[in-house]
Amino acid sequence: MSEHQLPFGTIRIIYEDIAEVVINEAVIMDAKMVAQYHEFLLNHLKAPFSLLINKINSYSYTFKSQMEIATLKEINAIAVVVYNKRSKIATELIASYPRKEKWNISIFVDCDTALHWLEVEQRPVRKHAKN
Repeated sequence: MSEHQLPFGTIRIIYEDIAEVVINEAVIMDAKMVAQYHEFLLNHLKAPFSLLINKINSYSYTFKSQMEIATLKEINAIAVVVYNKRSKIATELIASYPRKEKWNISIFVDCDTALHWLEVEQRPVRKHAKN
């Protein structure tokens, strides 16, 4: 596992195709940060990849970044770990926005269960990639 510090948070590469993302406390994610985040994912993960979003900190998004976040076609699945009702509602709201690609997203209350779900979601794409 490797850990990378970006100006707005930390990305831990758990497997070559699964990463955990922790955004720093009080960050307001803007479109520039989203572009940097997407560029990092594309350059450091094997596609298709999945993301574990650990919402341990409180942060927000500009409207434009809400529409651009996680729009990469290379994203297979997103597991979001929430620690309170506010984070859960915010995640459900962002996930409900109309997008070109429907998100494969689930919300969890612990990282172990979220990671297990991502591992299961990655199995078919890993198998396909080997063939």
